Amino acid sequence: MTEPFLIGDTMTGGYGKGPDILHGCTIAVEKGEIAVIVGPNGAGKSTAMKAVFGMLNVNSGAVRLDGEDITHLTPQQRVVKGMGFVPQTSNIFTSMTVEENLEMGAFIRRDDFSDTMAQVYELFPILKEKRHQAAGELSGGQRQQVAVGRALMTKPKVLMLDEPTAGVSPIVMDELFDRIIEVARTGIPILMVEQNARQALEIADKAYVLVQGRNAHTGTGKQLLADPEVRRSFLGG
Repeated sequence: MTEPFLIGDTMTGGYGKGPDILHGCTIAVEKGEIAVIVGPNGAGKSTAMKAVFGMLNVNSGAVRLDGEDITHLTPQQRVVKGMGFVPQTSNIFTSMTVEENLEMGAFIRRDDFSDTMAQVYELFPILKEKRHQAAGELSGGQRQQVAVGRALMTKPKVLMLDEPTAGVSPIVMDELFDRIIEVARTGIPILMVEQNARQALEIADKAYVLVQGRNAHTGTGKQLLADPEVRRSFLGG
């Protein structure tokens, strides 16, 4: 058995000196896969994601990327190792243009990133159209595309999205999910926390339902959509 490309392995931890929020929680994603974390409010979904990214203390367990133990690295060091993280809020520079936002995403690169910029514009045509516009003037869905595009500018080995469709309309949500599928098809593993559980499970290769910081159900998106208990407890029947 080879280990997953990215794994937060039996993580227990919380914020600062506060109580543990995660209790032996395991989350993993393979190359080219979309793995989603769903569950009720307060289940520890975003906390699990932040633990994998190094934003809170993991008191026991480990985080490994491509076989390397990165448990004690800072978030900044993890970005250099190849982790792209898109937070739910405050994820763009509103006063900068779309193109300047994307350029900011390439801050750790020392090579020519024009090819990556072209790929981002191919993935998100609306951003190319609005590249000279201030990002703060864009719609919610377009801002999320800027945020994802900026993370892609680092040429990440894995992309982590914290509630990418929060606050957008159902039509925009479908479009964002289509783009996320396209990113995964390029081989980049995607780990995603999502409030819209049913829609997220429909595109998930792997899915984790968390309850009170623990793994409650794990399987493919289709398996969990078909699971009567998951449907009853988390998907409204």
